[in-house]
Amino acid sequence: MSGFLSSSLGRKVVMALSGLFLIIFLLVHLGVNLTLFAGQETFNAASHFMGHNPLIQVMQYVLAAGFIIHIVMGIKLEYKNKISRPIKYVKNNPAANAGWASRNMIVTGVIILLFLILHIKDFFVEIKFGHVPDDYELVTQLFKNPIYVVLYVISFIMLGIHLSHGFQSSFTSVGARAPKYLKCVKNLGIAYSYFIALGFSVIAIYFYFAN
Repeated sequence: MSGFLSSSLGRKVVMALSGLFLIIFLLVHLGVNLTLFAGQETFNAASHFMGHNPLIQVMQYVLAAGFIIHIVMGIKLEYKNKISRPIKYVKNNPAANAGWASRNMIVTGVIILLFLILHIKDFFVEIKFGHVPDDYELVTQLFKNPIYVVLYVISFIMLGIHLSHGFQSSFTSVGARAPKYLKCVKNLGIAYSYFIALGFSVIAIYFYFAN
């Protein structure tokens, strides 16, 4: 087992599985955020449920572990790929072999990580350990800050780009390689990445302009 995990294939599979878990989490997170449109009482009820349900509390630690594993495996794979190709040929054209999203997964990943640290500080830490009387007010007030909204939207655009390649890569890494499925998985991944990026961004922009 340790041999498999230390292999390139093993790291890809572990990274794919952690990525698929994070993909599911993003859907749940977006679902909760969409309740902002339903009003203060509904969002606060959803936030309270997420913050006090025992199963959700356990899943928070699973999510944190999954995210850490995803980052560590991503860095290891990037390092492994670089040392396995020490010579850069002058005539090499990476754009001909892979798209921008594929070639820059580590770049978009770092941007997402930096935003996540800010996001955790402003939301999770404040709600969990601060003295926040109202979750709805905390979120909507942050969305009144133009700098925060710009960073938020840019970060979710980067996340969308990251997902556009990562979604398909996760499925192919766990064995979904049949040609008849690949196109479907690719199209589903693109649709999912647009849905996540636009969904979170529209919420922030709407509440920035809302009275």
